[in-house]
Amino acid sequence: MTGPLAEVLDGQREADLQRAARALLKEPLLTADGPYADEFRLVRRHAAMLREWFERNVGWTLRTDADAARLRKTPGTLTDATHPAREAARTALPFTRRRYVLLCLTLAALERGEAQVALGRLAEQVVLAAADPELVAAGITFTLERRDERLDLAAVVRLLLRLGVLRRVAGDEEAYVSGSGDVLYDVRRRVLAGMPATLRGPSMIEAQDFDERLAEMTAQTALDSDELRFRAIRWKLTRRLLDDPVLYYDDLTDDELAYLTRQRGFITARIGELTGLVAEVRAEGIAMVDPLDDLTDVRMPEQGTHGHITLLLAGHLARADGPVQPAELASRVRELAEEHGGFWAKSAREPGAEPELVEQALTKLVALGLAERTRRGVVPRPALARYAVGEPVIKEPGSARHHPDALPDPTMKDER
Repeated sequence: MTGPLAEVLDGQREADLQRAARALLKEPLLTADGPYADEFRLVRRHAAMLREWFERNVGWTLRTDADAARLRKTPGTLTDATHPAREAARTALPFTRRRYVLLCLTLAALERGEAQVALGRLAEQVVLAAADPELVAAGITFTLERRDERLDLAAVVRLLLRLGVLRRVAGDEEAYVSGSGDVLYDVRRRVLAGMPATLRGPSMIEAQDFDERLAEMTAQTALDSDELRFRAIRWKLTRRLLDDPVLYYDDLTDDELAYLTRQRGFITARIGELTGLVAEVRAEGIAMVDPLDDLTDVRMPEQGTHGHITLLLAGHLARADGPVQPAELASRVRELAEEHGGFWAKSAREPGAEPELVEQALTKLVALGLAERTRRGVVPRPALARYAVGEPVIKEPGSARHHPDALPDPTMKDER
């Protein structure tokens, strides 16, 4: 078929493929009846092309069936802890070490359990598993008798509900937390089976050091040829451009930088074709800008008190000559409160609120690659320079991706 109709159909096919790819980058686990049901159907329709692209360019595998689509992602930076899992929404509290352990124990209990499970029964199985001597020796204990421990388990369950691993049949988690009731769930085994994303199971890893264990769980085949080494470099660079807010040249090894220098146009073009992201190349690095502004879990600028404070502190840091201590930033927040406090929430104007406000701002700036915490203090990174001219003012809602000269937000971290 040729002519205008063929062009329209080709354009629609490309748009559908791009929408499916973006959905997988944002939510690597999609279900047929979840919030991205339309995107799930597109992924199923274009599964062959998507599978080939991800395997060739980033070494990620895509599994699809009638119930779920799972993109098994390996991040380019294994030690990045700036995008934790959250219970349900972006504003929810990040997962702590205890919640991550509870998540693993819960998944293990569900794998061994029946097609339906009550939260109380699930809690009992988690407590039994937590009695493992190795966990106790590591200082990890659970009795789930305290309210905060039950809250943690409820947060884990709500995450699994959002991912589609569980389906609530009756009851609610608040009743369990308060001790006044229980909850019944259906366990969706096909979705549950897709949860692990590592190339090797943790039980097969012999290393004891945390970083070494991560490396072994995600290691590819032995890199015993130039072709395999170049492929590994291409995968790592493409993963970072897809996942990270900005790729700094200074963070690369000599081999990685040399490869990127030669292949930058090819790599960024391939990403752009699949996702619609646009390469922003600067002297210090590369960022893939999202014109649609939805491949992100951290935004800047952002509406509200915390977003305004973050933007103001970004301007202060950008004009700093060197490392800045958190105490200096807290002092700056007190000064800013006198000028802008009338637009802030009452709690942000309370005496003593400054350290927490600074911590929230720094968490976001570090996650966006705009600042770095060091022993000498907070050090601005090159991309923060765009905030150095004048005092920033929020003019309209949105994110940094809306502005052609602004640092883009990260594209999906909490599902690593």
